Amino acid sequence: MDFWGALGALLVLVIPFVLIAGAIKLDSKGPVFFIQERIGKDGKPFRMMKFRSMVDNAIQLGKGIEVEQNDTRITRVGKFLRRFTLDESPQIVHILFGTMSFVGPRPALLHQVAQYSTRERRRLEVKPGMANMAMLKGWNRLSWKERIEWDIWYIEHWSLWLDIKIVLLTAKAVFSGQGQYGANGVVEDYK
Repeated sequence: MDFWGALGALLVLVIPFVLIAGAIKLDSKGPVFFIQERIGKDGKPFRMMKFRSMVDNAIQLGKGIEVEQNDTRITRVGKFLRRFTLDESPQIVHILFGTMSFVGPRPALLHQVAQYSTRERRRLEVKPGMANMAMLKGWNRLSWKERIEWDIWYIEHWSLWLDIKIVLLTAKAVFSGQGQYGANGVVEDYK
């Protein structure tokens, strides 16, 4: 299902992707894509792709990996992309090639995984996904520990119906924008 869903989505999104890429290039200097190593199923690293929504080399500026709601590193086009999570949409390519799934824990960074307890490492039992339970339960207003607990709950309760429900409710969460940033207006790193 992931393969055929991703293939269909890419066919529909080809023109929007070209338009987004053009807008990014016109708005600021730097590459169209932001590529970062993440950890996937069974702890295997992969290079995750997103549309670039911040100035080039943003990690070396400001709060580094943490992002604030009104972060000056976010470009004009980036604000729009982030608001509707369109910056994440190139991950459909990872779904097509089997590295990611539509639903699953968000792919973590290596330094985050290095801090996991044995229980938290359960997140690595499944493919990472674009949508997940944490987005529905508070998104970035949840602590990292709470997000991980929802990921483990998902793994323990997986069903096709649950995946369908998460995808449908995620669309609602994205359009409402509630929880996109933490209570203090920051998307914090794992602590």
